[in-house]
Amino acid sequence: MELVDQREQVRWLWEHFLVSQRRVCGLLRVAESSCRYVSRRNDEELRTKLVEAAREKPKWGYRRLQLKLEAKGMRVNHKRVYRVYREAGLLIRRRRRKSARGGLRAGFVRSAVTGPDQEWALDFVHDAAESGRKFRVLSVIDVYTRECLALKVDTSFASRRVTRELDGIIANRTRPLAIRCDNGPEFTSRHFLAWALERQIELVHIEPGRPVQNAHVESFHGKLRDECLNTSWFGNLFEARVKIAAWKEEYNEERPHSSLEYLTPREFARHVAALRSPTAPCAPQREEEKDKELTGKEVMSGEFGVV
Repeated sequence: MELVDQREQVRWLWEHFLVSQRRVCGLLRVAESSCRYVSRRNDEELRTKLVEAAREKPKWGYRRLQLKLEAKGMRVNHKRVYRVYREAGLLIRRRRRKSARGGLRAGFVRSAVTGPDQEWALDFVHDAAESGRKFRVLSVIDVYTRECLALKVDTSFASRRVTRELDGIIANRTRPLAIRCDNGPEFTSRHFLAWALERQIELVHIEPGRPVQNAHVESFHGKLRDECLNTSWFGNLFEARVKIAAWKEEYNEERPHSSLEYLTPREFARHVAALRSPTAPCAPQREEEKDKELTGKEVMSGEFGVV
């Protein structure tokens, strides 16, 4: 039992029974100084700023709100932020995940991704405008940096439209080594398969009914629905495109990602690019430079007779 609960028990017994506080503390083995202690801390400023930040980002947890406060110059311990966060009633109710039935799931081994543009993840998410007109959102995610490369909104997407959007991303970036997607008709058509074969891109189709095998884009869709689709009102298709595009920039530039040590995806991508730059102090050597270095060592070993 924690000290807070013990103090509450002492207070209740002291109010409801004709006994001194010292006697109650002795029976419950609680120090009198702990019960009589009155905190002098003032959390009103932190509470006010925390509530203001939570109103701006209602779906953010206390850790991301703390980073938002720190960006404004307010340095606070995370335990204090969590305490005030709970006292202000800002806790977010999370849906409980379904546990696997029938024991352990069958093992699924996927290749490790160690750099940007090694694997992109594609999928669709659905919503509707005020008029009842349904639309689809094409999501393209870089699995390593968690960047959202595209969020395209339209009523329908043929395979040629999908490849056109991917060509636009490749023109500004580079082609990926692999693309992970489901078995929808847009991703299994002859045109899409020929497009990937022509550009030497490996297509990784997940098993039917196993969205967990494309977990990165499924997790992204959960954030997209909680923070944008469920909290926005779309009057028409144009308004949906504007709001979803604005959320895409916010996700890449402002939203800290827990798996990236609470960096934004764009910050993490810049950090990785700086580390892998040829001019970086700790940049990895190229294979040609390694071969030259090894050749030089072999020549020197032969000259000086080193075995």
